[in-house]
Amino acid sequence: MKLSNWIAAGLLGVALLANGCLSPLHQAAGRGDAQAVRALLDQGADVNEQISWNVGTPLHEAARQGKTEVMTLLLDRGADINAKAPLGNNTPLYWAIACGQEKAAKLLLDRGADVNAKGHDAPLHAAAWYGHSQIARLLLERGARPDETSAAGETPAFIARFMGHMALAQLLDQAAAPQLAVAQPNPPPQPAAVPPSSGTSGPAAPASDVETPSVARATKPNRYAIVVGIEQYRTKLPKADFAARDAQTMKDYLTRTMGFSDENVALLVNENATRTDIEKYVEHWLPNRVEKDSTVFIYYSGHGAPNAKTGDAYLVPYDGDPAFVDATGYPLKRLYDNLGKLPAKEVVVLLDSCFSGAGGRSVIAKGMRPMVLSVENPVLAGGKTLVLAASKGDQVSSTYDQKGHGLLTYFFLKGLRGDADANKDGSVDLAEVYDYLKPQVERTARREYNNDQQPQLLGSPGLLKGVRLVEAAR
Repeated sequence: MKLSNWIAAGLLGVALLANGCLSPLHQAAGRGDAQAVRALLDQGADVNEQISWNVGTPLHEAARQGKTEVMTLLLDRGADINAKAPLGNNTPLYWAIACGQEKAAKLLLDRGADVNAKGHDAPLHAAAWYGHSQIARLLLERGARPDETSAAGETPAFIARFMGHMALAQLLDQAAAPQLAVAQPNPPPQPAAVPPSSGTSGPAAPASDVETPSVARATKPNRYAIVVGIEQYRTKLPKADFAARDAQTMKDYLTRTMGFSDENVALLVNENATRTDIEKYVEHWLPNRVEKDSTVFIYYSGHGAPNAKTGDAYLVPYDGDPAFVDATGYPLKRLYDNLGKLPAKEVVVLLDSCFSGAGGRSVIAKGMRPMVLSVENPVLAGGKTLVLAASKGDQVSSTYDQKGHGLLTYFFLKGLRGDADANKDGSVDLAEVYDYLKPQVERTARREYNNDQQPQLLGSPGLLKGVRLVEAAR
């Protein structure tokens, strides 16, 4: 029996011994009983409960068992995604990896778990210990540091080699080499990528000067966001290059620079951004949380599509099909209508997409011709919703290959970092960002791609200067 299997068996034994100390919520989470978990939470159970000697919170227990439905429920109800367990001081992501639960690990990463969170060890160390090569690749793709040392001073490659996982050790050695990007077995050398696009093939994402938020700001209550990035689709649609990276980076800015708490940001990436997922979070998750003084931020990076019969614009979910867009897409009108019903004081929608079907970040059913569409809606005219769209209705929105982001997203993030702070007061409002990025996007699209792309800011003029995206540091 391999040493790693003995260790895994030991961990399981510890967990089983601890089971007698678990609360009803822990036990229901571990067995994947969503109905019982929901009932216990409704009765007031603490979603982040820690008992004196156990394997952590209910989310730790569900992650260890790979119960993704319960994990989603717990996260939606406020579970701390990066909580540290008393046993080893490790996060739910670490435990999911240690127990070989790849789907659970991917769910946690998609929802914003810290890929480098370190207790006794980091998540990549767990993959190295137990020989989970596929999970290791996933972690590397999401930005795990292959040179991070464990509490004992060992690198992931050293651990994998010590445990006899030689192919995984080679992969980790290659990832740690500064001249190589995240490597697949026996790959050709590639330029370094920080981080590569999530779980997709295609161009490596180059290093970008907006990848990490520059200044951390304190979080504020009553701020809620849904962040969607769809780079690779279930049907054979063209990739929306770097859309997954767009979404993850936007989430980082929301939680570090824009004052959103981690549990109030829903991150939907690729296969976790189906039409059902978008409906669930827009039409149920938000209404259950948003109050009178709330701020709501919606971000979408991916394909849009026109409905040739009605002239309406649609977001294309992971499982969307432009040939049946009315049945499989998510209409912009429906999005705006649902956001307009919220009691929030302000709603900002950022669309790094286009809807003409003429290319770029838009698709169209085979045999159809490109169309001129409007992303406007009557609810925007006098309401509380403001929309920043990547381009006009007859234009194509570009991907900024040199920076590894959508063109609109790149300059939006650059504006948040301070480039848009025209009056140098330390705060950045939406009007300042738009004034900064509009000429930048137009100039870059024309220079790099011979493309006309004119961002639009739609909504009530009286609301524009009141929407502050970044507060001045105290």
